[in-house]
Amino acid sequence: MIVQNITEAVIYESPDGGETIYVRRPGESPTMRQLYSESDVAKALKKKVQDEKLWSDIRIAAQSNPTLQRILDEAVMVYNLIK
Repeated sequence: MIVQNITEAVIYESPDGGETIYVRRPGESPTMRQLYSESDVAKALKKKVQDEKLWSDIRIAAQSNPTLQRILDEAVMVYNLIK
């Protein structure tokens, strides 16, 4: 079997938690990194991760906030009724 395409490994780095993303090859100095232009797929994935973080933070906050917990419980009830 002959390998036709080899995908080169790259390192993605973000100094600001994902707002700016840089890419470089393994072994290269971090000063050689280049700004990474996000594709629509990467932007959608980033948005999904941000949404998951938001809902995680909301669930954690609801543990100590009865009003927020009640609202979440009601949202779950409505969701179960409409599905």
